[in-house]
Amino acid sequence: MKFMKRKNLRMFAVAALLPFIALNPATRPLQAAVAVAPADQAVADQLTNMLRDFLAAVPRSDRQVFDNFFADDVIYTRGAGVTVNKAEIMKNIGVRAANEPSDTYEADDITVHPYGNMAVVNFRLVQHSEEKDTGTFLKRNEKWQVVAWQATKVPPAETK
Repeated sequence: MKFMKRKNLRMFAVAALLPFIALNPATRPLQAAVAVAPADQAVADQLTNMLRDFLAAVPRSDRQVFDNFFADDVIYTRGAGVTVNKAEIMKNIGVRAANEPSDTYEADDITVHPYGNMAVVNFRLVQHSEEKDTGTFLKRNEKWQVVAWQATKVPPAETK
């Protein structure tokens, strides 16, 4: 009897909270099928351009570009699962240039989820191999910067 009461109580709690979770705009991502507010579209356009400009500048290993793009408190999870901070990113700029001197980068399948002064940008990084990256941008002092980043290697088509 006690088990039945606890199970029913849990189901009631889930059923009672579900409408609030579903209706909360902060828990719903911006979807292409939904009409996009002009302000949200402006943020999406701004961050998409910022991302593309950054990726185009990466092969030049311009320290200023990296410094402007990544916030001082960024958490970056590399494709291999290693987490680094901004100091480590900045330290490795020259290493990347030496190891991959002619590589270029582009973003594909870009999706932007704006949430006021925060936005999550998901995209596929195109290099010579593919990675799926997600960046979380924060607008502080009227400037967008990345505060979290995750790179995940996309497996070959036959193993997906």
